[in-house]
Amino acid sequence: MTDLKEIKAPIRDHIDTFEDKFKLSMKSSVSLLDKITHYIIKRKGKQMRPMFVFFAAGICGTINESTYRAASLIELLHTATLVHDDVVDDSNIRRGYFSINALWKNKIAVLVGDYLLSRGLLLSLDNNEFNLLKIVSDATREMSEGELLQIEKARHLDIEEEIYFEIIRKKTASLIASCCAAGAESVGSKPEIVGKMHRFGEYVGIAFQIKDDLFDYQDSKTIGKPNGIDIKEQKMTLPLIFMLNNSSFLEKRRIVNIVKNHNNEPDKVAEIIDKVNQSGGIEYSTQKMIEYQEKAFDLLHEFPESPMRNSLEKLVIFTIERDK
Repeated sequence: MTDLKEIKAPIRDHIDTFEDKFKLSMKSSVSLLDKITHYIIKRKGKQMRPMFVFFAAGICGTINESTYRAASLIELLHTATLVHDDVVDDSNIRRGYFSINALWKNKIAVLVGDYLLSRGLLLSLDNNEFNLLKIVSDATREMSEGELLQIEKARHLDIEEEIYFEIIRKKTASLIASCCAAGAESVGSKPEIVGKMHRFGEYVGIAFQIKDDLFDYQDSKTIGKPNGIDIKEQKMTLPLIFMLNNSSFLEKRRIVNIVKNHNNEPDKVAEIIDKVNQSGGIEYSTQKMIEYQEKAFDLLHEFPESPMRNSLEKLVIFTIERDK
C-alpha cells in the first residue's frame, strides 16, 4: 500500500506552510496556555484532516489563504472537541501521549478546549469566512448529536442498523465531510460542488468508521492493540448488530445481557467476538464498507483526473485499508 509520504507529495509544501499558520492561530499571551498548545502541536497525528482540506481545494480550484484558514479552523475546532472528549471519557492517553486532563486536570482541559473553540470562531469571523464557519459549526453540532445519540441508545442496546449509520454519519463522517466541503468552499466553488465534496467526505467517513469497528473483532496480535474494546464500552457496532439480527430471541437476549452486565469478563467478551465471526457479521460489514468506498469513488471520478485527485483516491484507500 502507498505510504502517506508519497500520498502527501502534491500538497507537501502547503502542509508545511499550514503547520506554521496553525501554530500562530493557537498563540496566547498566557504562558500556561502557550505551554499547553505547544504540547498539543508536538503530539499531532497523521494530519489527515488538513490533507482532505487541501486535496479537495486542489481538485476544485487553486489553494489560497482561505484554504489555510479552512484547515486551521477544522483543526482548532476538532482539537477542542478531542480535549473535551478526554474529559468526558476520563481518558488519560491520547495517541500514545498523556491527555491534557491527565497532565493539567479537568478544569484546565475544559478551559483549553473553550479557548481553542474561540480561536477557531475568531479566525473565521476576523476574515469574514462565514461559509467556512457554517460548514464546520454544522459538523461540530452533528458530532455532539452523534455522541449523545450513541449514549442514549447504549442504555438499552436497541440500535438497529439504520440508527447505527445515523450515529456514525454524525459522529465520524461529518468531520471528514466538513474537511472536503471546506476545501471546496475555500476556492470559491459553486454550492453544488461544495455539496458533492461534502457527500464524498461523508461516504469516506462512514467507510472509515466501519473499518474501525472491524478491528474490534480481529486478532489483537495482528492489529497491535486489544480487541473487544467496543464490547467493553457497550458500543453497538455493525458486526455485532448483524449477529444480533440473525440470532434467535433467547440468544439475542443472552448476548445483550453479556454486553450490559459481563463486558469486563474476558471469556464472555471472547465468546461474543467468536459468535460475531461465525455469524458472517465481518463479511457483511466489510461488504458495506466497500460499498461506501465505491460510492465515494463514483463521486470523486466526476472531477477531472489530476495529481490531486489521484492522491486523494490513494488517501481514501490508505484510511480504509489500514491495518491498525
